[in-house]
Parts: sequence; structure tokens; C-alpha cells
Amino acid sequence: MRLLHEYLPTAWHWFLLILEIVAAGGALLHVILRKNDPRAAGYWVALIALVPLLGALLYLLLGINIIRRSGRRYREAVESYGERGNAYMPHLLPEWETEVQSMPGLVNSLKTLSRLALVGGNAVRPLHNGDEAMPAMLEAIESAQHSISLISYIFESKGIGARFVDALDRAVQRGVEVCVMVDDAGTRYDWPPITTVLRKRGVQAHRFMPPSLLNRLITMNLRNHRKLLIIDGKTGFTGGMNIRQGNMLNESPTHPVADLHFLVEGPVVSQMQRVFAEDWHFCTGEWLQGNKWYPDLEMPGDVSIIGLPDGPDDDMQTISLAIATALDSAKREVRIISPYFLPPEPIFSSLISCALRGVRVRIITPSGGANNIPFVHWASRTMYAPFLRRGIRIFESGMPFDHSKLLTIDGIFSMIGSTNLDPRSLKLNFEFNLACFDDQLAPTLNRSFDQKLARSTEVTLETLASQTLPERFRNGVARLFTPLL
Repeated sequence: MRLLHEYLPTAWHWFLLILEIVAAGGALLHVILRKNDPRAAGYWVALIALVPLLGALLYLLLGINIIRRSGRRYREAVESYGERGNAYMPHLLPEWETEVQSMPGLVNSLKTLSRLALVGGNAVRPLHNGDEAMPAMLEAIESAQHSISLISYIFESKGIGARFVDALDRAVQRGVEVCVMVDDAGTRYDWPPITTVLRKRGVQAHRFMPPSLLNRLITMNLRNHRKLLIIDGKTGFTGGMNIRQGNMLNESPTHPVADLHFLVEGPVVSQMQRVFAEDWHFCTGEWLQGNKWYPDLEMPGDVSIIGLPDGPDDDMQTISLAIATALDSAKREVRIISPYFLPPEPIFSSLISCALRGVRVRIITPSGGANNIPFVHWASRTMYAPFLRRGIRIFESGMPFDHSKLLTIDGIFSMIGSTNLDPRSLKLNFEFNLACFDDQLAPTLNRSFDQKLARSTEVTLETLASQTLPERFRNGVARLFTPLL
């Protein structure tokens, strides 16, 4: 009897059993109702069913999109308040421009996908690496008279970052209203956190994401990856560049990073300000209003642009669908640069379709030795073969690690911004891109592409076949984890 009693379920066993049933049942119900990607859903179902409690806990931490509903609430609040700036001005629609007329299907698709407007009269200047971008941004901050909006995924307080801290401090001292946001996860790349450093200097600085422990655990897999700097509501900077010493290639940093950033002027800057204002309201509950944030804007150039906000809210998959649609419109050539190349199904299929139509497709992504996240490169290599078999050419760049993000099509269309071609960026991060129509900008960016291409090595089917069995096994295992994102 004593032996039998030892094997009978105790109250603790019953509690764990009931907890597992409730947790697994709730998680499975959420997967079935909410996960649109069948591959990701299949992985989560298997993990939840095979790993008691832990599988459901991981899904809570990594699989649930918590921000989606709140995104709608804070955006509706902004709209109801009435601060729209120039982001929706219909008289700025550049329907008459040749580049816009040459790609009508893509134009109409982007207008449908984005909640912002296509506006003409903009100027865009590429800035190569931190050596060009950082001085231009600092000069703009020093010239600010009314307002500065800055959001970055990573903002270090050392090296070039210290110069930004000093410049923002001086702006506050001369009466400029300064608002800085840094993603909560991004603040952990440096110590003390940049938000602490800035606040001590009198600069308004906030982490993006709820600060409480429980909320941060639930939203730990969601990041604000946007990079925006807006000066007086008139001059904007965006692209892929974080504020880090590694970008200053001419200063021989320990971990050098090549990148592209962009100086933007014209009506589209109000869209950049609008996206920043939404994030700022989400963090602080404060409205940014008035001429200091939304002044009347001139039309200094000929580039037609539509802003593409994206994130795990009502803008979800905007950029993924925009890229796929842009690829479907290609007639002659496609050029892509991405630091992490794990395209989801819509983009994967559109690239294959390009090749089948005879479109020349070339892709540059970092090599395993240069990529700062080797795990991503391992998974990426498992996706090369279908592209190579269809004639798509893939090149791997060496050191320094190239963090640039770029898409050009037919010498007319360009997409620039913060988005990488991987599941995290396209599904979990808050991102912002600019879709540009201009037959001067695209060729300029193509020249940058050619310079990077000259320093890259082409990957062929023979290259893949020469990989050892352990390498192929490692790469295959790495790919298994990508749908969980």
C-alpha cells in the first residue's frame, strides 16, 4: 500500500497537469486563430505539444504579437487629435511625373498598402558610412532652431555617440525642444544606458517599450528598429545606421560597419515626423503639435516618395508586401543589398518570378566571416540553391560587415530605410522605409551597389556543393529556427 501511495498523483501533480492543459490549450488556440504563416504555426504547435509548459511559455514570450491592438488605439488617437501635417496633402500627388507614370501598377499598390500619401518634390542624398552620415547629422542638430526628433535602435554614449550627446545638450540649452527615443533592447548595447546619460544632461529621452518587468517579458521579442532624425520638421535623416563608433570607418574602429544613410528634404519629411510622433505618443502619451514639428514644406527636388511604416500593429507586413509587389513590377533588373538575407515566402516567390521572366537579379549579403550574426548567415545559405538554379546571382561581401539595406528596380524605383530581409525585421520589428520614384536617385544607388559588388565574391552552385557535411548540417539546423520568428 505504501508503494502504491508513492505513485498516486499528489495535489502538486494535479496542479501542474491542470496548468499544462490550460497553458497549452490557450497557446494552441492562439496559434490556430492568429498565426497566418502555416509553417510557423506548425512549429509552434509541435513545440507546445512536445515540451510541456516550456513550449507554452516560449510562445507567450516570443510568439504573441502584443502590440497589434494598442497600435490601432494610439494611431486613432493621433488622427482624432488632428495633427496630420503634410502627410496626406492630395495636391502633392505627383501623378504627372514620368517615373510615376511608368510604373502605374506599383504606384497604385503602394498607395493601397501604405496609410501615407505619395508626394513629389523631394530631394534625397545618399550618405556613405558614418564618415559621411554622422557629420551631416551633427551639423543638422547644431543648426536646429525649434525641434529635434531622434529615434534609433542603438545609440551609444561613447565615441561618435558622445558628440551626439553634446550636440543634443547644446540644442536644449539654446531652447530647442528635443525628443529622443531608443529601443529598450538597443539601450543594452552600452552602459550606462543612453537614456540615462541624456536625461542627466536635460534631454528628454525615453525607452521604446513598456518599462515594467511583466510587460517587457511579454514584449521582449518586439523591437523598434526605426532610424529617424528630423530637424525643425524640415530636414530628415533615415536609413539603416545606428549611432555607434563602428560606423566611423576612417577612424579604424574595433568592429567596423559599412552602411548607407540618407538626407531627405521635402514634403515626405512630414511623414517621417508623423511616424516619430506616433511612437513618441505611445511612449509618453504626449502630443507633438504645431509649426515647430509640422512647418510648411518646400519642394526642393524631383523625387516622388511614399513612406512605408511597418510593425507588429495595423501596419503589419506592409513592407513585405510592398517589396514583393515592387519585384513583381520589375522588367529589366533588380539589385538588392541586405545584411541578413532570409526572405519570407512572398518575397522568395517574387524573386523566383523575376528570374523566370528574364529579369536580371543580383543580391549582395555579407559572408559568414563578415556577418555579425553567423547563425543568420548559416540559415541564409540554405536558401541560395533555388535562386542560383533560376539564374539569380548572389554575392557575399567581406569585411567590414555591410549593414546596408537597398532595393533598386529598373533604374527608376528605389526602396531605402531600416528594414532587413529577414523574418524578425519583416514581422516583429517596427520599421520605416521610403519607396522612391526617380531616374536620377536609382542610378546613383546602383553605382554604390557596383562599388560593393566589386568587393564581393560570387556564390555558385559549385560553392554550395563544396561545403562539408558538418557545414550543411549546421546550416540546416539554423534554418529550422527561422519560422519561429
